[in-house]
Amino acid sequence: MSVMRIAYISLFFYPYCMTLARCILFGSLLLFAFTAIAQWPKEIKAKNGAIITVYQPQPETLNGNRTTGRAAFSAVEKAGSEPLFGVFWYTANITTDRDTRMITLESIKIDEVKLPGIADETQLSKLKQLLEQEIPTWGLSSSLDDLTATLEQEQALVSENLKNDPPVIYYTKTPTTLVLVDGEPKLQPDDQLKMNRVVNSAFLIVENPEDKKYYLYGGQFWYASPSLKDGYSPVSTLPKAIATIDQQLKKSTTEKGQKPDGGPPAVLVSTVPAEVIQSTGDAKFANITGTSLLYVSNSPDDIFKNISDQNYYVLLAGRWYASAKLEGPWTFVASDKLPADFGKIPEGSDKDNVLAFVAGTPASQDAIRDAQVPQTAKVDRKKATTSVSYDGEPKFEKIEGTSLELAMNTSSTVIKSGSQYFCVDKGVWFAAASPQGPWSVSDSRPKEVESIPASSPAYNVKYVYVYDATPDVVYVGYTPGYMGCYVYGPTVVYGTGYYYSPWYGPYYYPRPVTYGFSMHYNPWTGWSMGFHYSYGWFSFSMYGGGGYWGPPYHRPPYYPPYRGGMYGGRGPTYINGDVNINIDRSNNIYNRRNDVSTRDVKRTQPSVGTRDQAGNNRRPQPSTQPANAGPRKDNNVYSDRNGNVYQRDNGGNWNQRDGDKWQQPREQPSNMNRDYQNRQRSVQNNSNFNNMNRGGNMGGAYQGGGGANRGGGGGGRRR
Repeated sequence: MSVMRIAYISLFFYPYCMTLARCILFGSLLLFAFTAIAQWPKEIKAKNGAIITVYQPQPETLNGNRTTGRAAFSAVEKAGSEPLFGVFWYTANITTDRDTRMITLESIKIDEVKLPGIADETQLSKLKQLLEQEIPTWGLSSSLDDLTATLEQEQALVSENLKNDPPVIYYTKTPTTLVLVDGEPKLQPDDQLKMNRVVNSAFLIVENPEDKKYYLYGGQFWYASPSLKDGYSPVSTLPKAIATIDQQLKKSTTEKGQKPDGGPPAVLVSTVPAEVIQSTGDAKFANITGTSLLYVSNSPDDIFKNISDQNYYVLLAGRWYASAKLEGPWTFVASDKLPADFGKIPEGSDKDNVLAFVAGTPASQDAIRDAQVPQTAKVDRKKATTSVSYDGEPKFEKIEGTSLELAMNTSSTVIKSGSQYFCVDKGVWFAAASPQGPWSVSDSRPKEVESIPASSPAYNVKYVYVYDATPDVVYVGYTPGYMGCYVYGPTVVYGTGYYYSPWYGPYYYPRPVTYGFSMHYNPWTGWSMGFHYSYGWFSFSMYGGGGYWGPPYHRPPYYPPYRGGMYGGRGPTYINGDVNINIDRSNNIYNRRNDVSTRDVKRTQPSVGTRDQAGNNRRPQPSTQPANAGPRKDNNVYSDRNGNVYQRDNGGNWNQRDGDKWQQPREQPSNMNRDYQNRQRSVQNNSNFNNMNRGGNMGGAYQGGGGANRGGGGGGRRR
């Protein structure tokens, strides 16, 4: 066989936390991404006329920003000749951009090449050498979808000792918004408002000096009460001072939530972690076909009743709780201890959104694997820095189980390790000899960071990594754990479940929270706040002083809350009624920095092509179907870990390649059936995501069915 040239190979991975808003903001990038994602297999015509067909790769492991895998391929020396089938194994460093849901191979090494039934070592050596020389010269980029669907890695980075005690759970039969206050209300003079304001809440609560009543801003409505913690009712006529604030708020709010039907919702104030579940009137139930489960059909929440044990089940922040009554009391139920019928909820049906939190389901496995994929970046050592403000002199407390100490009187995450200080700011580690700085990019992090327990508010920085460094740049990344999405047992959950006491002195510094915001997850838009907050409850960004971020997704964890209020200067974004809590409508924290890059063109060494607006080389997109190559081949060729090559026919039977012929294997390879199902799932996931971004109305969260769930958990169906 002649030496041939491979021009293009793509590896596919899975999306995390895309939002419909970003599909508009990043429309041109997405269009480029979709263009780059062609159907498998890829066919490349070499200079000598030979054709190489690369079938969809089968990734095996993902550790940090390093991935390994294998791909089946065929080689035809000239049209009409018999193809040779083989397998190559690869190792690659990757960079990711979750906004465009793209992966780029920054470097790739061909570890081994095998042609089953062919023992010509010279031929194999030449082919391996060719692959090693040619593949790194192509800017290999692709989607994230296929990683979670096809990754064979069994061991995930699992969080330990999270807290699952139920919060206070209120059940109501009328639309109700939960107003959380971080402990006892702290009233403090606000220079902008010219009145006292409750600073330890994500909600605008003020004391009117005219009538000494408390006024709560609810976006479309105002509420008043003579008591600070209860008794709030809507008011139609506002005192002069409150009316002035209302006018300013209405002018500053550029994005408004949908006004609810039926007038203002009720208000429930809680000073402890709590959640509200509700139905419109008495609970009405609908059956989930093929199961003994009923769900409350007149509720925006995920509330079920299991006929077999007559218990109610509710999903909150990715955790399950059970009770004999809707009014409680509720107890935690591990996802692998749920009644078996939860795993039988059909994909594409009503309430399939909860499958990501049911142990053993493909949806839960997708979510777990997605939680391993980092968002990566290259940090400029000369440009990157940060600053830290303290409420007085820095005060440190020991982090349990470690020799590390955490600064308490700041909104930044500052850790003392020995005589050195570290700060994590927007996904980058910084180091300094003093707690006040000056800060420079760190090319390492303290070893004991791995031992920080979930009981510490600094727990999330365990998921911010340093991968590599040069004299000029540092390669970094973070996984969704930094943003509060943790793998716990056989599923993902939101938040650690712990309540972290805030710092309150002349300044108020809140900590990450788990409950109180009706957090929901789906495979495309990630975590968002539920319908309870879709009426403009947080549209007070013009009043930045004493702000509050609520869940850490609102901004990078510990980002100072005094810059532009809860959502920055533009207010929240609404996605089909839910509040997008991602940073600047983006899944990529690094977008908030001007000293990092999520694409390393120099490392990738792309072929010369056109340049984008930023001056970066745009990688040429090779033809996926060369001239005179005939009709596209089916994506039906696979390889196993031993280097055997299999082909699946339309009847579901497998043939094994041996030299220049296919033959029936002695037994049907069960692992190939698994790989086939995973590949089919990745195709469907890609299709669903593309349909959603093109404005399609998807039904089910995972298979695009016609489900009617209006809850926040499914993909495509949003409240």
